[in-house]
Amino acid sequence: MAIPPLVPAVSGERFEVDGVSCYVAGQGPPMLLLHSVNAAASVAEVKPLYEHYRATRTVFAPDLPGYGFSRRGDRAYTPRLMTDALHTVAQQIRQRCGTGPIDALAVSLGCEFLARAAVEQPAHWGRLALVSPTGLMGTKPRRGPPGSTRALPWLYKALANPRWAQALFDGLTKPPVVRYFLRRTWGGPNIDPEMADYAILTARQPGARFAPLHFLGAGLFSADIHTVYEALRGPVWACHGVRGDFTDYRGLPLLKPQTPWRVTVFPTGALPFFEVPEAFCAELDALLATPTRA
Repeated sequence: MAIPPLVPAVSGERFEVDGVSCYVAGQGPPMLLLHSVNAAASVAEVKPLYEHYRATRTVFAPDLPGYGFSRRGDRAYTPRLMTDALHTVAQQIRQRCGTGPIDALAVSLGCEFLARAAVEQPAHWGRLALVSPTGLMGTKPRRGPPGSTRALPWLYKALANPRWAQALFDGLTKPPVVRYFLRRTWGGPNIDPEMADYAILTARQPGARFAPLHFLGAGLFSADIHTVYEALRGPVWACHGVRGDFTDYRGLPLLKPQTPWRVTVFPTGALPFFEVPEAFCAELDALLATPTRA
């Protein structure tokens, strides 16, 4: 059966630079929206925010390397690669919108890459919204050596064995399986059908398995993420839900950031802007009205 070609996840223009694809729409101060990382991740995960804020902002939504229209080759997918992709997109945003700070929102593991980019280039980034941020499960602080990861090479080697890697990935991204994991993310049966359909489509594209297999081998998780989060200059707003697989945030009290974070807990799953968009956008608007640190 022929694989349907990938179609845009959101409206607007799409540009590419150094193998990184990015959507852009709207007018006004720049705002970046970053999707999560999983077996079938896509910009469709942030579509409600993209379509809402394009009325008042110039909204950018990149495809992380290995996803969407970005390059999906067989290479090492690491936090360094993902963070560098954000630096690349930030340079394009600054060329288009001026050199002021870029407000940004990231989802799940994308929060780790955005935080690292903001620590490495603080002048490029403004207010940060971290939705269901990873790295905060349990009570063990993650302050490993700078740039270290939680990669399990033996696991990645097993997953990426060419004798079964594609079949394994195909099994993980069958439509019923994708919808099963989305229900676990949402914490209930009422997932967004359009987002689910796009996840299934993007996971069927050539080269789609490479980044997810590194994700499954833990190579995209940072072992120093507490140190990175603590180095953010703020303002930072973090939020999470109470349903589904992403509800353990016992690591939040362990953080000692330079600027205290504002934290909101929603009565939702891990993507509250799909379920309670008005309440979510009110909180995000409050962040965007906060003065940035000089």
